[in-house]
Amino acid sequence: MKKYLEILEITKPHGLKGEMRAKYYCDDPDEIEQFAVLYLGGKKEPVKLISCRLIKNMAVIMLDGVNTIERAQKLAGEFLYIDREDVELDEDVWFICDLIGLDVFDADTGELYGKVVEILQNAPADVYCIKADDGRQLLFPSIPEVLIDVNTDEGKILIRPLKGLFE
Repeated sequence: MKKYLEILEITKPHGLKGEMRAKYYCDDPDEIEQFAVLYLGGKKEPVKLISCRLIKNMAVIMLDGVNTIERAQKLAGEFLYIDREDVELDEDVWFICDLIGLDVFDADTGELYGKVVEILQNAPADVYCIKADDGRQLLFPSIPEVLIDVNTDEGKILIRPLKGLFE
């Protein structure tokens, strides 16, 4: 499991005083401000987040020490990370990066369906994309009737597909 998790990707400056637009990689971007420290770039340099607000499905952020458009331009394309240890997840909540690559099995028969390759978050419930050994892509919703158990320590997910789901 990765220690540092991507939370923001800086895309471009926003205005002249160092604010930057960023894509966010979390369920609730309002939660970003709870982190006193973020980690910048490949070296994971600690930086203080001064502010974060939403505009048109993008985060507009201000970092300590970034107060000019020139400095903001230099950070375009950089990622900001959080330390996994700074986050306390609720029960039955996982980081997406921890789900990618897990094997998906039928909870009743033990049949292996494949590995999770992507999770789509643009529906009322997350949709897990599985790549089967035969190359097919299978999809299932993250709803209690289907998603039975997730065990990241054992690297597996148990599901009970609804009738006709994979046909």
